[in-house]
Amino acid sequence: MKRILVVDDSRIMRTIVKNTFLGLNIPCEFLEAGNGVEALRLIAENSVDLILLDWNMPELSGIDFLKRVRTLDSYKDLPIIMVTSEAAKYNVIEALKNGATDYIIKPVNEKIFAEKISKFNF
Repeated sequence: MKRILVVDDSRIMRTIVKNTFLGLNIPCEFLEAGNGVEALRLIAENSVDLILLDWNMPELSGIDFLKRVRTLDSYKDLPIIMVTSEAAKYNVIEALKNGATDYIIKPVNEKIFAEKISKFNF
């Protein structure tokens, strides 16, 4: 069973993202973090197959988490999708330059979400 880490400071958004994923009828297990610091701890303690990552969070932002994770050899190929309200072109470019695998703009659209997730053989 695939394990997905959902990182967002909003519990409601984490639930929306999980429910959108579950709506695709893909069996998986979820881990949740409210910021990048919690997410770093969770990936150190658990293997994950995909990270869905918000940008704006306290303690350690999504982009800073992304930069840090991509410096670690064991996470260089881990799929990380930014799921954020940061819709400016320069944000998308910055995320992709720093190792985001893909980018989804909130509010989450189930069809777009399904397209992005299908790339990862879930």
